[in-house]
Amino acid sequence: MEQIPKTEENITILIQDLLQSNKEGPESLIPLLQKIQERLGYLPEEAMERVASHLDLPESEVYGVATFYNQFRLHPPGKHPVKVCMGTACHVKGASVIGECWERRLNIKIGQTTADREFSLDRVACVGCCAMAPVTAVDEKVHGHMAPTKVDGILLAFQLEKEGKKTP
Repeated sequence: MEQIPKTEENITILIQDLLQSNKEGPESLIPLLQKIQERLGYLPEEAMERVASHLDLPESEVYGVATFYNQFRLHPPGKHPVKVCMGTACHVKGASVIGECWERRLNIKIGQTTADREFSLDRVACVGCCAMAPVTAVDEKVHGHMAPTKVDGILLAFQLEKEGKKTP
């Protein structure tokens, strides 16, 4: 499903529509949060507060569920999502070093988004390309046999594209 533009008014309308079209009760908490995130790309604080009120649950319980499951984001995703695979094969081949390299280059931690919202950085359990370990997916494009210099190359390509120059 396509994400809607993230204006305050659109967020409020979306939350209201989703709450009206879903049954009440604690069993609908996770499906409601999933639907909101599917449409917005993350769970804004306002959404969690409204869900808590709608389901007659403490806000802390909704927040607890949203932070417990790693499928939920509490911050808007970047224009270019970066996903570092931490599966067994990638882990053995140095995925943690690749994750740290992305953190240094983007000046954010895993789970965060850059201030300009160009990049968000996440770790995933497995990309499914174990033979290419370690792997990073950027904009759903898989980059295998990752090394710190490849991180620099990927970021340079984005910078050149942004400046309107051809990538090598």
